[in-house]
Amino acid sequence: MSNNNWIETSPLSAGSAAYLENLPEAELAALLAVPPISKPNGSELIAASEASQVGVLQLINAYRYLGVRHADLDPLKRFPKPEIPELDPAHYGLSAADMRREFDTGSLVGPKRASLGWILDALKSVYCGTLGAEYMHISDVTRKRWIQEQVEGVMMRHTWSRADKMYLLKRLTDAETLEKFIHTRYVGQKRFSLEGAESLIPLLDMVITRCAHHGAREIVMGMAHRGRINVLSNILGRSLESLFKEQDNAYPDSPLSGDVKYHQGFSSDVATPDGPVHVALAFNPSHLEVVHPVVRGSVRARQDRRGDAKGYEVVPVILHGDAALSGQGVVMESLNMSQTRGFHNHGAIHVVINNQIGFTTSDVRDIRSTIYCTDVAKMVEAPVFHVNGDDPEAVAYAARMAVDYRYTFHRNAFIDLVCFRRHGHNEQDDPLVTQPLMYRKINAHPGVRSRYEEKLVAQEMIKPEEAQALIVNCRSKLERGETLSQPTVSDFKQTFAVNWSRFKDGDINAAADTTVKAEDIARWTEVLTTVPEGMAIHPRVQKVVEDRRKMGSGQLSLDWGMAENLAYASLLNSGYNIRLSGQDSARGTFFHRHAVWHDQNRVSNQVGDYVPLEHLHPRQGTFTVIDSLLSEEAVLAFEYGYATAEPDTLVIWEAQFGDFANGAQVVIDQFIISGEAKWGRMSGLTLMLPHGYEGLGPEHSSARLERYLQLCAQNNIRVCVPSLPAQVFHLLRQQLLRPVRKPLILFTPKSLLRHPASVSSLQDLTAGTFRQVIDDPHQPLTAERVVVCTGKVYFDLEASRQEKHLDNVVIIRVEQLYPFPEETFRAVLAGYPAAKTFIWAQEEPMNQGVWYQSLHHLNRCTPGGQRFSYAGRPPAAAPASGWPARHKAEQQALVFEALEKNHEN
Repeated sequence: MSNNNWIETSPLSAGSAAYLENLPEAELAALLAVPPISKPNGSELIAASEASQVGVLQLINAYRYLGVRHADLDPLKRFPKPEIPELDPAHYGLSAADMRREFDTGSLVGPKRASLGWILDALKSVYCGTLGAEYMHISDVTRKRWIQEQVEGVMMRHTWSRADKMYLLKRLTDAETLEKFIHTRYVGQKRFSLEGAESLIPLLDMVITRCAHHGAREIVMGMAHRGRINVLSNILGRSLESLFKEQDNAYPDSPLSGDVKYHQGFSSDVATPDGPVHVALAFNPSHLEVVHPVVRGSVRARQDRRGDAKGYEVVPVILHGDAALSGQGVVMESLNMSQTRGFHNHGAIHVVINNQIGFTTSDVRDIRSTIYCTDVAKMVEAPVFHVNGDDPEAVAYAARMAVDYRYTFHRNAFIDLVCFRRHGHNEQDDPLVTQPLMYRKINAHPGVRSRYEEKLVAQEMIKPEEAQALIVNCRSKLERGETLSQPTVSDFKQTFAVNWSRFKDGDINAAADTTVKAEDIARWTEVLTTVPEGMAIHPRVQKVVEDRRKMGSGQLSLDWGMAENLAYASLLNSGYNIRLSGQDSARGTFFHRHAVWHDQNRVSNQVGDYVPLEHLHPRQGTFTVIDSLLSEEAVLAFEYGYATAEPDTLVIWEAQFGDFANGAQVVIDQFIISGEAKWGRMSGLTLMLPHGYEGLGPEHSSARLERYLQLCAQNNIRVCVPSLPAQVFHLLRQQLLRPVRKPLILFTPKSLLRHPASVSSLQDLTAGTFRQVIDDPHQPLTAERVVVCTGKVYFDLEASRQEKHLDNVVIIRVEQLYPFPEETFRAVLAGYPAAKTFIWAQEEPMNQGVWYQSLHHLNRCTPGGQRFSYAGRPPAAAPASGWPARHKAEQQALVFEALEKNHEN
């Protein structure tokens, strides 16, 4: 039986006869010769028979594990199949004579007993054809058995109707014709052609329709460049004119920068036999795999909004390149969190466009250290269905199987679409320069559509002139400006759609009443400080709870942890949702939040953990706090994706230390900072980055203020350094109460969390607001020296000023660094007409922190054209010293420079 014709039912019972027919004459004569007179005794016969039976079962298992290594997966057929002794019956002591013998087939799907010839033919057909399945690494027997039934049973019996085959040919024609049309109509334009992987289009068709069959109403897709324009047009129905003419309509004064066409996202409502499905393709920068967790975050937000507890209605579909999948660490991070409580989506469909070359590296000695690019999938025990892109029927079956698996077990499934790349990395690249052998084979390849057409003509399913008519029809549609996509729906009203237009023209500095009532604070305090009966919390936590009860009644000043919890309570009480994630965020890295209490006497899960913020009001919003895995890039990208899909949830990502965000710089630069300018994608994501110099060394002092300030432009983000509990209370409430959605970068304190001077009163919450600039509370109007700073260093300066009775010094705090509050700051400075010296003081080295990034703002606000001088650490390569003595000396020096040293303006 041909290994490539697995899709049609074959007479496997004739396998042993076929084997005999192909035996060399000498072997056949030996096989049919009269056996020798001497015969083994009964026990020897039984032992030999048992050994053969065991060998047959081992052979079946070997094909399940290793058959994929002999599968016909490469359309280019570049490499010979490796020698694998375990796939040879002789390896188990089975001979040619055993081919006619019947054996128990064990768990092999099919007859309980069959000849070895039949079994071997069946194994080769199923595991060594154009679809190779990897699933034996899965530890769960139920999932393995399910895949075996699909691969060994259903796949063997499945046939495609003529209508199915014609549809596959049509979609291949659509994909190929579109690429050729672009190649001639938009000459020289980069498009990252899909040619060589045209089977992706019918694959995605099958994924969408099959998901809809299972109940999907939304699909969020992510993909890199390869084939993106084809997907936008042939799957989502976006017109080519809107993609290729878009830049002609741009103008220099536009507030948006826009982006290249192969980064573009789009969404539409696609018609399927089971009803319409909203399909959204996420925008994606050139950092290829970072969109993976972004898509997962967007899907989680949509699932939460729908109450889709099992992931039936919203599905993530993530497309990868082979080199990026195996080469970029965010893939491992994303997969590692895919089954965790805070980040799961109940499984994703992963599709690898495996063109076997990546960028320009195809040498097997260089591309990776694993056999397959999909081996990373094994870390989460995801099945991998490798499929030859030249067999669209096998591709469609793999897609159906992957979707069914995802819906059956709510886990990830991978489709490895093994194909090739007709052109270079882009259309201006000449791949023959670096891959001459590979591209000679590619140049000789007639194309996926042509090969499938030949097959259907040979099967008398279609006539050559009918196939040609499909091409002509496609070309005509494209000439008329029409799309070749599936039917889209114009009147599909989504119940769970979000209206982002209400934030479109929002002012980043818009006012909002963030005060609360005293009686509400009292009520929330009661909930936040009531320990459930029978629960024993840790003594240190008990002390925190007792102090918070006093804070809520006004007996103690509010600290940061209490103000933060009250901010959450106020928003939840108004029906907003809150999602907070980070490493140890439930407790708080610095033991300050205590949003979750743990029963110290717990011997079972009967009492379990207790979250006070979940018990405020019967109709309150949802509070979610997550202790995330030790990842920054994937987790932050997930939260960004969530925030772009859910504007009415306060989404917060907290770094364990502020500089941990360095590991997520791609997400910050390419999504959070510039997503709105490039793609019009708004986000109200909040980043909490602990920052402050306490002698902890270069890695845990600076959250890199300078980096965020360098990225500020066009009112894209807010950068704030709150120094008081009331400040963070009002800031967090502003994120949802103001009619605008912009990312908020909060540089949060460490030592100030318990600093006796960094406290607020209840009145600051009931009558106050966020202050962009905090004037000196003493306001010595005759002061000649004005020191301006931000953050924790204020309290160091203030302590020294009081100790030395420096009554001629004013200390002003700038709490919002961007957008810089020039008008407010100018008014504060004008209140000190006797001032002659203006100093900016900071803990960070001169080349870091605020100094270079905000000096122009400072100098524009001084009266009489005076200029600011600098007090702080000298320029340095590292953010801070790791030696305590040096740290202390530097700190003392900068305080002296700020308060006492003579500065010449």
